[in-house]
Amino acid sequence: MEKEAGPGAAAMRIDDPWYEAPDSGWGVPDGARAIAADERSVPVEQYRHSAAEIYLEVQRSPAFREVRRRYRRFVAPAAALFMLWYLAYVIVATTAHDLMARPVVGALNVAMLAGLGQFLTTFLLTWAYARHARLHRDRDALELRWETQEMTRGAGR
Repeated sequence: MEKEAGPGAAAMRIDDPWYEAPDSGWGVPDGARAIAADERSVPVEQYRHSAAEIYLEVQRSPAFREVRRRYRRFVAPAAALFMLWYLAYVIVATTAHDLMARPVVGALNVAMLAGLGQFLTTFLLTWAYARHARLHRDRDALELRWETQEMTRGAGR
């Protein structure tokens, strides 16, 4: 920017009519719009946060914690149940050969049905995860992402 417009170009950016502070109030510390003691307005550039500070602020926000809480409330129990189901299959397959070899229908035995059940469970879990994300997290996460991008636009690194 300095190459094209000269060293004073950054100061002109304060009056940029396209600059708009985010409505959420993030990225603007308390008193950032305050008037200085000598009644001059304080330059906005002086109070801008770096991108790292903005991301930390978003991470501490209640909206981010709510999205993360919803994610964990679904993923932790689902992963635990699936691991339990998988380990049970492996343990039974290695210790109870007679049970797994028991025929159920025609050539199908218990081991084959349990193995197919592993695939079916995986597909059901994937579907349930996608549905939960779509219904309970995606909208809030996209709003957070949008606000974060708005706040980091032009932020220092």
